[in-house]
Amino acid sequence: MRVLIAVPTLDVGAADEGAADLAVMLARAGHIPVVVSAGGRLEAELARAGIECIRRDMASRNPLTTARNAAFLLALIRRRGIAAVHAHGRAAAWSAFAAARGAGVPFLTSWYKGFREQNLFKHGYNSVMARGDRVVAVSEQIADLIVERHCTPRARIAVIPPAVDFDLFDPGALTAERIEKMRAAWGVPAGTEVVLVAGRMLRRKGHHVVVRAAERLKTMGRQDVLFVFAGEDQGRSRYTGELWDLVLSTGTADIVRMAGPTDDMPAAYAAADVVVSAAVQPEGLQRSILESLAMARPVLVSDLAAGTDIVLTPPAVPEDRMTGLRFAAGDADDLAFALMRLFAMAEPERSAIGRRGREWVLARCNRSRVAEEMLAAYAAVLAPRKRF
Repeated sequence: MRVLIAVPTLDVGAADEGAADLAVMLARAGHIPVVVSAGGRLEAELARAGIECIRRDMASRNPLTTARNAAFLLALIRRRGIAAVHAHGRAAAWSAFAAARGAGVPFLTSWYKGFREQNLFKHGYNSVMARGDRVVAVSEQIADLIVERHCTPRARIAVIPPAVDFDLFDPGALTAERIEKMRAAWGVPAGTEVVLVAGRMLRRKGHHVVVRAAERLKTMGRQDVLFVFAGEDQGRSRYTGELWDLVLSTGTADIVRMAGPTDDMPAAYAAADVVVSAAVQPEGLQRSILESLAMARPVLVSDLAAGTDIVLTPPAVPEDRMTGLRFAAGDADDLAFALMRLFAMAEPERSAIGRRGREWVLARCNRSRVAEEMLAAYAAVLAPRKRF
């Protein structure tokens, strides 16, 4: 089976990494993926795996560029005998959708987060992601959002979370030296609780909410806490500058570290006592949450960061089954309260939370299961049956 994967870039972000993972997954299953994108750091990794990457300006929103890309993809589909087209990201999806329909081959999309819909134009622009013969949602929360916004039949949606590399994210494979090296790089004093916020520095991820929560904890007399922001801003210096201003105005410079990206994320998770995702808009499912769970770290998530199908929290489950805690999106006081509750737990209780999280993600996000579910989605649209 030859599959055309269209994605804006192969750099940083859920769509980029999702497209790259899909290509590798298909190749390992004996299929032939062809990835079309504007390129990026992940392109070299795919090339080393023997996966063909073709460069086009798939990130452009210019209608003329989209039309030219659609014509290029249509010719590629016919020339290569492409069996299905899979789009990741809206800019690439419009040209991929036109090409797939022109060639009469199945069209699939993957949703990673809830796109903002400020007006009818944005709603229309986003709608291409709901036009797939199969729409892959990373979580039930995103699946519900797709149905609500676009009236997509639930039968067309396949909920498939990303796969996690359990060889890389294995707490048992880390040495104490690696963990201490990371804590030293962050300047963590002895006896200090580390709150890690992993991922890109974007407003929608709610770093500003975390700074406000840090202020609340400091006001309550908690000085033995360090908040670490481990992620890049991709040139979005305006938001980073706003965060620095907020840190200075709240007097939290002594307990907030903007550490930037790290090459050793397993050690970063292991060096943390808790990992926070403070998303202020529907985020779908951040890889950092799954990786944190795989590293047996307790997680605190806003109600827009992950649904109850991903992070098991009371009251959806009893406390002896929870893998983290939840707080109201944008509510710094609620986040501070959740942190205080976690810090008050005895170490065996925290360890049990982390252990349950790892067990959950091992069962749900292993590569074989994710590959099986993704291939089933392809089989459903390729089978000689009624198209939705």
